[in-house]
Amino acid sequence: MNRYDLQRLAGMRLDEARFLLANTQYSGAYYLAGYAVECSLKACIAKQTKEFDFPDKDRAIKSFTHKPKDLLSIAGLDNTFRLDAHANPKLASSWEVVTNWSEQSRYEIKAEADAKLLLEAIERPQDGVLPWIKRHW
Repeated sequence: MNRYDLQRLAGMRLDEARFLLANTQYSGAYYLAGYAVECSLKACIAKQTKEFDFPDKDRAIKSFTHKPKDLLSIAGLDNTFRLDAHANPKLASSWEVVTNWSEQSRYEIKAEADAKLLLEAIERPQDGVLPWIKRHW
């Protein structure tokens, strides 16, 4: 799997989340929307991997997580994000919503409001998490 695969998967998971939301499958929409962010952040990490370089073992192992905060840090984007979020409080609010997601949400029942809030935090054009990530992937 490479950076482009991860970018494509992020788009697919977001499309699936939108479809599920439109068809009142809120728990699934919530779950897949979070995976779109995960794939996007992993694309940022993959971008930093140079062809023919031997990967740093610790960094590679740490990349196998589902936690958005950890992935942002592994991608080396946490300081950049902090600065951008400070300048754009709505982006900071969007990030807060996204960091409440976890892979454990697959075992949770989510309401329509939860799914809509997460998708909006991810997709908002000016202050959504995904548009911000796409500037770095």
